[in-house]
This record gives sequence, structure tokens and C-alpha cells, in this order.
Amino acid sequence: PVKQLFLTASGSSQKLSLTGLKAFSQLEELIVDNNLLGNDLRLPRLPRLHTLTFNKNQISFALLDHLAEVTPALEYLSLLGNEACPNQLVSMDKDEDDYQRYRYFVLHKLTKLKFLDTRRVTQWERSEAEARGAFMKVVKLKNDQDTARSKDARNHKGVFTKCRYIYYGKHSEGNRFIRNDQL
Repeated sequence: PVKQLFLTASGSSQKLSLTGLKAFSQLEELIVDNNLLGNDLRLPRLPRLHTLTFNKNQISFALLDHLAEVTPALEYLSLLGNEACPNQLVSMDKDEDDYQRYRYFVLHKLTKLKFLDTRRVTQWERSEAEARGAFMKVVKLKNDQDTARSKDARNHKGVFTKCRYIYYGKHSEGNRFIRNDQL
């Protein structure tokens, strides 16, 4: 039986079809990097699959529930270069905190993972994912109209962000309660 399979589309603009995977029920490793795969992807049940790489496709978080259902033995997953995986090399507006939130969310959905992308899953990450992973999904606005609306101060639904400027002068709110003998 085939235990390892590398799949690729024949043309760069062609989308790969995975309908024939039903015949490979004993499959343990599946590598389908750079194939324009999206969230409409449906895998057959692959009970022995432990390694799956979907690098450089068009996958977002919608596929995680499906993977949890059809790949119960999954331990190694790589989603680098996808919409789901925030990466500073692909998008300059992402940082390490975005990537860590992504890891917590994926580990919340796929609890048996030992490796995610290129890093081993730590016990700390596993406990954080269990406690807070459901709330760590990183989302972005869908279009320019939403972006323009979010910047309008009169029409906002709340904003959570980091403060870029902190005033440390002698009249700042924090200094109001400090006496000279405490300095």
C-alpha cells in the first residue's frame, strides 16, 4: 500500500483535484504544496494520515474543522504561505503575536498535533490553546469599504489596539499620585 504521496497540478494555473484519494486509505503522509487548493477542498477519511503539508495554497481557517473530522491521527501539519497562516515574509502587517495566536487557534481545533509549520508544539502552547484557543482566530476586513468605515471615528463598533504614544511628562496622569519623596 502507498504510505507517502506527493501531489502537484500539471500547470501553474490549474487547480489540483483530490477526488482519487479515496483509494489510498492507508496513506500516512500527504504533501500538496503550491496547488491553489482552497477551503472547498474535501478529503476522504484518512485514518492513518499523520503528516499533511498544504504550504502555499489558498487555505483559511474554514478547513480546520474538516481536517479534525477526516484525519484523526494528524500530528504534523504545515500551512505556511496560506491566508490562515500570518507570516511576516508574506505580509508586512503581521508580527510574531499574530503567528502565535494562529498557532493557538489551530492547536485548539487539531488537539493531537505535535508539530505545526516548522516548530514543535510545546506543552505551554497546548495549555494556552485549550484555555483560550477558541478566541484566537485572526480575521481581517474583507474590502476597502470596511477599512474606510473602521477609520471613521463617528461610525465605529469599537477598536482594540496598542497605544503608540505614552506621555511621561510631569503632568501625566501617572505622576499625579507620586510625591517628591518617593522619587
